[in-house]
Amino acid sequence: MSANKKVRVRFAPSPTGGLHLGGVRTVLFNYLFARHHQGDFVLRIEDTDQNRFVEGAEQYIVDCLKWCGLNPDESPQVGGPFAPYRQSERKASYRQYAEQLVQQGNAYYAFDTPEELEAQRQKTPNFRYGLDNRQGLQNSLNLSEDDVNALLEKNTPYVIRIKMPVDETVNFEDMIRGHVSFDTNLVDDKVLLKADGMPTYHLAVVVDDYLMKITHAFRGEEWLPSAPVHILLWEYLGWKTDMPQWVHLPLILKPDGNGKLSKRDGDRLGFPVYAMNWTDPKTGDVTKGFRELGYLPEAFINMLALLGWNDGTEQEIFSIEQLIEKFSIDRVSKAGAKFDFEKAKWFNHEYIKKSEAASLKPEILKLLKEQDIIIADDEYLLKVIDMVKERLTFLQDFWEQSSFFFNTPEAYDLNAVQPKWNDSKTEFFKILSSEFAAFNTWEVPEIEADFKRLMGSNSLKPGDLLLPLRVMLVGGKFGPGVFDIAALLGKEETIKRIQKAIIAFTEK
Repeated sequence: MSANKKVRVRFAPSPTGGLHLGGVRTVLFNYLFARHHQGDFVLRIEDTDQNRFVEGAEQYIVDCLKWCGLNPDESPQVGGPFAPYRQSERKASYRQYAEQLVQQGNAYYAFDTPEELEAQRQKTPNFRYGLDNRQGLQNSLNLSEDDVNALLEKNTPYVIRIKMPVDETVNFEDMIRGHVSFDTNLVDDKVLLKADGMPTYHLAVVVDDYLMKITHAFRGEEWLPSAPVHILLWEYLGWKTDMPQWVHLPLILKPDGNGKLSKRDGDRLGFPVYAMNWTDPKTGDVTKGFRELGYLPEAFINMLALLGWNDGTEQEIFSIEQLIEKFSIDRVSKAGAKFDFEKAKWFNHEYIKKSEAASLKPEILKLLKEQDIIIADDEYLLKVIDMVKERLTFLQDFWEQSSFFFNTPEAYDLNAVQPKWNDSKTEFFKILSSEFAAFNTWEVPEIEADFKRLMGSNSLKPGDLLLPLRVMLVGGKFGPGVFDIAALLGKEETIKRIQKAIIAFTEK
């Protein structure tokens, strides 16, 4: 690839279901690399396998990228100079290249029926169509030219397969792994064009990367075994000088490091592995995502960036601008990255803590609506958010940590109070509520000062009274500073809660 070419990268998912963490990280590394080099990021939908196509999956992918803030420069939705960006809409462009390969002797027609291939699989364990058996199967390598033409004229179904060379080594340089080589004798003859005229991934990815002038191909390391097929196609089609640089990303591993992280692992261990909720249109089953859990997109991106990459320092919190500035392939690890959900939670907690209340408000309003809470006082809500945000791991925790700001507690943690409750405490809180009623101003310093003055005059200790006051206002042993809670609840509501709780605490 010429060094002066504009950087162009692509994310090319199949619309078959939810978007896994690994897929989003591939998007992210594409995006960061493109932005770092002032290049273009392309979204291309690889929907050539119509049997696996799932309605709604493409829009889901688009929505995921939008939520993450990783918006493509070119896509089916945005358009661009290399449209169309759905492979199903480019179907007519692929056959000529497959036929070219046949004419050159680099590919061949295979007329084997599904039943015949299944019989071969039953007869030969780990059956692979290739060097060891292709001369004995129904294809244009061992049928006469007349027989092949007769079959074609009768519209006999066929596929076109690449003819892998014998006793050759395919070599290439990977930007993460360095020098990689493959023995062609160990690679089967992949299907390039299916019987329905649609290309497989192997042909389509090469043709489209060439036509769309892709300069760097980022994909997961699980695609490494396919690399020799793709490199040979670049060579056979005469495009080798335009071949993109290869970047095979490390896997995201299970928390114990033993194998690739899967949806099943998330279900088993109780955390999401998809970016957003995915609803299977056939079964209606919902697979939970990070967004609906209350994960902030900025935290999600930051967390993913550090799964397999670091900038060489101890820094862990990065804005997207910092990631773009610092990202480089030479800091991407060859080894798989273990997914740590506790660390993922830490990232979100850190981002929620430093977020402005106003930026959290839209999602918080949705959560409150689920509880049938309608907020008329915008200023009050922002104060509540500011007061509890440091206690949130996920936005979904908001109601649990703040419900007492919107509803008077109906129940109390009596076990925390009653064992040490006595008449002197009852008297203290009765006097306290009377004194509060006389306050002209209702601010934290005045509330706290009066509480401590009255406590001292009654020879009581803070530990005897602060917890009961908290339970009176909140219902349990949690929440922000108790005097901050009282100040925000307001004088009348605070007094009402104290008086109500005294009755509950003194009941036996």
